Amino acid sequence: MDKEVKAVVTRHGQEHTGTGQSGGCVRVSGVSPQHTPATKIWFGRVSNEPGYRSLPHHHGDAETGGYVLKGKGRIYYGEDYKEHVDMGEGDFVFVPPNWPHVEVNMSTTEDLVWLTCRTPDNIVVNLPDVPDESLEGYRRASE
Repeated sequence: MDKEVKAVVTRHGQEHTGTGQSGGCVRVSGVSPQHTPATKIWFGRVSNEPGYRSLPHHHGDAETGGYVLKGKGRIYYGEDYKEHVDMGEGDFVFVPPNWPHVEVNMSTTEDLVWLTCRTPDNIVVNLPDVPDESLEGYRRASE
């Protein structure tokens, strides 16, 4: 008989940090195959410091659901990342599989925090970077 599977709580500060990353977009998982009995889901927190962005990337065959917990985000996509969609606190977003995009914190003073769910796992395929200037309306925080 198989070992009984039980609920697993990942305590604050004990999230799994060895997950796929993309530039200034930092991902930590609370539920994932890497540290829980989960086999078909990745659920975690994604954050961008003020004025920071991800590298261009996609998530392979994974479907992604996101929820903006805090801040103002923008996702650039399309040819040369010329199109975009904006999101704010309380907004949900669906990101299709194999869809190249750049995730951006549009604030230069406040953090952007997302809750993200992906199946089957946190797949991050980084693509060649693009200059900040090519992303309409984006600016980095003063350093």
